[in-house]
Amino acid sequence: MAKKNLALGRGLGAILSEVTQAYENNLSDNSELVVELDVDIIKPNPYQPRKHFVKDSVSELSQSIVEHGLLQPVLVYEGDDNDYVLIAGERRLRASKLAGLKTIRAIVVNVDTAKLREIALIENIQREDLNPIDLANSYKELIEDYKITHDELAKKIKKSRTQITNTLRLLNLSPKVQESLTEEKITQGHAKILITLNNSEQEIVLDSILGQKLSVRDTEFLVKKLKRPAQIEKKNFLKSGKTPVFNQRIVELKDILKNYLISSSFKDDQLVLYISDESKIDMLIKKLSSH
Repeated sequence: MAKKNLALGRGLGAILSEVTQAYENNLSDNSELVVELDVDIIKPNPYQPRKHFVKDSVSELSQSIVEHGLLQPVLVYEGDDNDYVLIAGERRLRASKLAGLKTIRAIVVNVDTAKLREIALIENIQREDLNPIDLANSYKELIEDYKITHDELAKKIKKSRTQITNTLRLLNLSPKVQESLTEEKITQGHAKILITLNNSEQEIVLDSILGQKLSVRDTEFLVKKLKRPAQIEKKNFLKSGKTPVFNQRIVELKDILKNYLISSSFKDDQLVLYISDESKIDMLIKKLSSH
């Protein structure tokens, strides 16, 4: 089968158009853009924006490929050593290898290597199975690289501005919460609620979500309960008759406790600690006895 290179444009719109056209053109097995390549001569894309591949997801795709074949070819460009470099489709390549296939259908494109990251980003954000954190990072990189607004990106990739803004907000989650979302231990619904908390509070609630298998609704109730003492506490400070310096020191102490994932409240001249497990008690004793 003759091979035809597909040149990609320089701009974001041109790249989007070319990638879309490439996929539309290859739906027929007779397309001159599609070739069959040995899976072992395809190198991974060094600019792959997808950082996490769910094993079960790759396994399911592998089974689908065995039963129905590969529905969408991967995108590659020719390397320097009689090999090819993957632009987009790493999950499909992994699944094909897992299925024991020796070759894979591919579209070979002629592309400036400087544009590899942009193409990989765009190809990934158009896929429904990209996890929310990788998607948010892809949006962020496109906005920074092209110096465009949320509105402009929304028009380019045919998404709503609200969806882009809400997805980007997920990057405000603590690293631990982001990891849990990526690994599908929590849902995006949980994450949206946790965003309203600071990092320490997020991880306190995360422990409860994972340990008690809380639903999104349960989590929302827990967060409201967590915020309520803070509002009451402000009134308690005013009623306590203590000096502003004393009140500030209490706030500082509470912040230190939060760093150790220990929540607390101040009422009636008492600082109450809420400790959920023995390990935190041991940690607190160790910290206090070391001074």
